[in-house]
Amino acid sequence: MKSLIPGLFLLVIGVQSSHAQQPPTETIKTAANNTPEQQEVINLSKQKWNWMADKNVDSLNVLFDDKSMFIHMGGSWGKQPELNTIKSGGIWYKKAAIYSVIVNIIGNTAILLNDIDLEAVVGGNTVTNPFMVTEVYIKENGVWKMGSLTFSHLLRPVKMNSNATPSKQ
Repeated sequence: MKSLIPGLFLLVIGVQSSHAQQPPTETIKTAANNTPEQQEVINLSKQKWNWMADKNVDSLNVLFDDKSMFIHMGGSWGKQPELNTIKSGGIWYKKAAIYSVIVNIIGNTAILLNDIDLEAVVGGNTVTNPFMVTEVYIKENGVWKMGSLTFSHLLRPVKMNSNATPSKQ
């Protein structure tokens, strides 16, 4: 009996962890079946990746809400530290290969999920990581502002290879 309890515990943990990194079961929407408002948020997100790659902190400063939060593998911080990190090159978001995008709009809030491989230069070292990036946007006075950006590291292997030229989106 004593050996049965740990065995059941390990079985439950194994089943739970096997489902922890599964992609969303919701069908990925294409541009043809997104609402205009969803497409607007998707386009803004793609533009944000370009601004991050180009270290365009002026445009990012307008996009990021003053109370925005950024959650990374190494810590979390607000708007000004994120802009400083981008401007200084502490993190250079060099290239984002985007594999899927889902956006849900609830009232004046948009929650966007990007399945990406991110090539970045961190502390002078180039690294590529698979992430599910959660972006939260709030629409105020007809303008979308980013409220949060969270990088969740995925267990899947990196899809981007050195021969591919994924778009800088």
